[in-house]
Amino acid sequence: MTGSAITVSHGSDFFGVDTVPVKAVRELGEYVRGILPAADREPLARLLETAGEAERRIDSDQAALLAVLLRRTAAAKGLKKKYAEIAARLGIAAANSAADAEPWTWTLTDEETG
Repeated sequence: MTGSAITVSHGSDFFGVDTVPVKAVRELGEYVRGILPAADREPLARLLETAGEAERRIDSDQAALLAVLLRRTAAAKGLKKKYAEIAARLGIAAANSAADAEPWTWTLTDEETG
């Protein structure tokens, strides 16, 4: 199954989700490779670069690690605003998942997003 967007749990909207375009998430994965040190980036880079290939269920411990990596990415100097915002939103959702001790889920949708 593939979709044009990913809806992640523990997000910021009224329903507690965030929806982001697959293309933008994959592009963010490419930026991660240039931002984070090689020793740290692989779990996040792989997740982002394979976005849209399958639905994901990430345990809360892994979500806590990803939240840190996403926040570091969002804070990187020179990262385009569009990608910094996506990284920040995903980082918040991952942190919320970790704080709630619940899996962080990524569901594929065909919803158009901005």
